[in-house]
Amino acid sequence: MNKVLVVRNDKIGDFMLAWPSFAMLKQSMPETEVTALVPSYTAPLAELCPWIDKVIIDCGSSASSELQGKLRREIRQQKFDGYLCLFSTMRNAWLGFSAGIKRRCAPATKAAQLLFNQRLKQRRSQSLKPESEYNLDLTRFFLEQQGVEAASVSAPYLSFSAEQLAARREREFANQQTRPLVMVHIGSGGSANNLSFEQYLSLIECLSQLLPQRCFVITAGPGELVEAQEMVSALGKRDVCAQLYYSEQGLDVFCEVLACAELFVAGSTGPLHIAGALDVPTVGFFPSRRSATPLRWKPLNREGNHLAFTPPEGELTQEDMSLINVSDAAVKIQLWMSERG
Repeated sequence: MNKVLVVRNDKIGDFMLAWPSFAMLKQSMPETEVTALVPSYTAPLAELCPWIDKVIIDCGSSASSELQGKLRREIRQQKFDGYLCLFSTMRNAWLGFSAGIKRRCAPATKAAQLLFNQRLKQRRSQSLKPESEYNLDLTRFFLEQQGVEAASVSAPYLSFSAEQLAARREREFANQQTRPLVMVHIGSGGSANNLSFEQYLSLIECLSQLLPQRCFVITAGPGELVEAQEMVSALGKRDVCAQLYYSEQGLDVFCEVLACAELFVAGSTGPLHIAGALDVPTVGFFPSRRSATPLRWKPLNREGNHLAFTPPEGELTQEDMSLINVSDAAVKIQLWMSERG
């Protein structure tokens, strides 16, 4: 197989959880050219991925018919041998089918499966394993269909040199050179229920007492700046060392910034999964609803490098993040950090 197109054209977190699949695919077929179909906002991450050779930007389902036609022609002209669809929708199914790609692989779910000729029953809606494992199962199946033995892959999936990180830390955190950095992303991008502003404020204040000499970096992306500024101001009034990092230099730089952290804390959102790919120790806050559990959306950290918190299970409580006791969470985080050394 000479050329494979892999589709994961949804959100940042979903795309990061496909990195093990890109690694498995490229390491199993090193001579194969691997292309990723992604939206423009995850393209900088795709460019960073060492197992992706080329990137095609998806114009999105809401784009004009002219742009949709241009995308279909671009895919057809590439003459791909294989099509691995990690995000199965009818539109994605049609893109591969209309391009005439011979080997088209996807989960055996929804009406879209009719346009694929290699299908694997996964029942992802049951959330019995992490999303990254579902992606790997499908990738392994795709390789088996070609008679290729799947390579073993492991974290970390993204890394930077010590020189890069030292330079990035000097540029962004010159005043904190002697302090370990605990980064907290309080925004959610609307992807999942999250802790409230007040909960994050209390959590960070507790952690500042339990983990002394740290600087707490409040990270923010587009649309999150005002709330992040308010958090830094509120922490300053409580004598907590805090600094803002607003991501406006691109996702590639943001990845370098996250790699400088001793610990990264967030809800179930894209930055958490970037930190997980870097194998920065992560703490995540998740609903206990089946489709959003910490098992299903577990970051890519190595075993022991991730800690998760959820509200009590129950029909009326599973999405109520206010039921998470952040003071107790802070104590558990401190003990976990101590045990890790």
